Amino acid sequence: MSGFSRRAALRAFSAGAAMVLGLQAGAAAAQDKVTIGYAVARTGPNATGAGITTIPNYELWVDTVNKAGGLKMPDGSQKMIEVVEYDNRSSNEDLVRSIERLASQDKVDLILPPWGTGSNLAIAPLMAKFGYPQLAVTAVTDKAPEFAKRWDRSFWLLGGGHDYANGLVEVLAKARDAGTINDKVAVVSVADGFGIDLIKSARPAFEDAGFELVYDKTYPLGTSDFAAIMSEAQGSGADSFVAFSYPPGSFGMTKTAQSMNYNPKVFYISVGGAFPIYPGVADGKAEGVMAIGGVDADSPAIQDYFARHTEFVGTPPDSWASAITYASLEMLAQAVERAGLNHEALANALSTGTFQTVVGDVTLEDNQLRDLWWVGQWQGGSFRAVNPSDKAGASAPVIPKPEW
Repeated sequence: MSGFSRRAALRAFSAGAAMVLGLQAGAAAAQDKVTIGYAVARTGPNATGAGITTIPNYELWVDTVNKAGGLKMPDGSQKMIEVVEYDNRSSNEDLVRSIERLASQDKVDLILPPWGTGSNLAIAPLMAKFGYPQLAVTAVTDKAPEFAKRWDRSFWLLGGGHDYANGLVEVLAKARDAGTINDKVAVVSVADGFGIDLIKSARPAFEDAGFELVYDKTYPLGTSDFAAIMSEAQGSGADSFVAFSYPPGSFGMTKTAQSMNYNPKVFYISVGGAFPIYPGVADGKAEGVMAIGGVDADSPAIQDYFARHTEFVGTPPDSWASAITYASLEMLAQAVERAGLNHEALANALSTGTFQTVVGDVTLEDNQLRDLWWVGQWQGGSFRAVNPSDKAGASAPVIPKPEW
């Protein structure tokens, strides 16, 4: 089955879950099901990110669990998963309405998070109001410690802006100290929660490390023409170009840089840089491009996950948040097996447990995942983690980047 037809089949499964599950589970009674709801961006500007990082992992996980007989309960029984899905159309208003409907009308047992920092922040009060645990995977925020205290059933799994900024600065500082690049940086950032968090952390981090921000520009979400921005960055004299960007910006800036033969020694973009479609976006010239995230490409668990994802979806996952997304679902399944579906008990199990996942054994610290990769780079056809450099599985960065 092709990736497209597989996804289409699963969407049909979502719409008629009760009937399909009845066929799969034979005489399974209603109480033998776990209903899981989510509102994700099937359409709109967030659809690319959701369609690569979030939705395929939800579908792969549900398929994997149901083929194994369903979610395991504390008493040893198993319950098949029934999915209720809404398209939030990349609108936080639609997203909030959908979460309210999932909680108050559909009365689903569990709710999975949407894609994106702003989306996860938008639903956090509502998830807390209804008492659902919130596994905020694709959310980068320096306020995660504060949010975890404010909403004690929320879990923040992708770190904060300062983590990624400090990791990048560390990589560039080593190259600068080795004489490979100069001390000038051109940086652009999207005016959204993600970009704002990253640039607020990056400015002091670059300054403290002795870098000069010779170009610092913020652009609105939805920008499609990057010619002026890239031209100004090219003329800035910086060896390092850094973009705290979402996929449309990451892709648009790559294409613009190539079209104008802009070849900084460091070309760093953010969300989308680790997507499997990025080498195609870069016209096969992704080698040396740096971006947020990364994976230990040589890990047997990651290789097995990539193979299963590729077989099921038709394409490999992205090499940043996809593995964390799938790991969060593995955590959820193991927490349900230990604590059941009571939301308070389930949240406590997530807070205090250790879980075996595709990214290794995971234990949260104050409801946050802290053992993460901050910087990755395309090397030899794989997007490999290069920072933290002392973390097992890290690859050495290659600077300068080959010209386009």
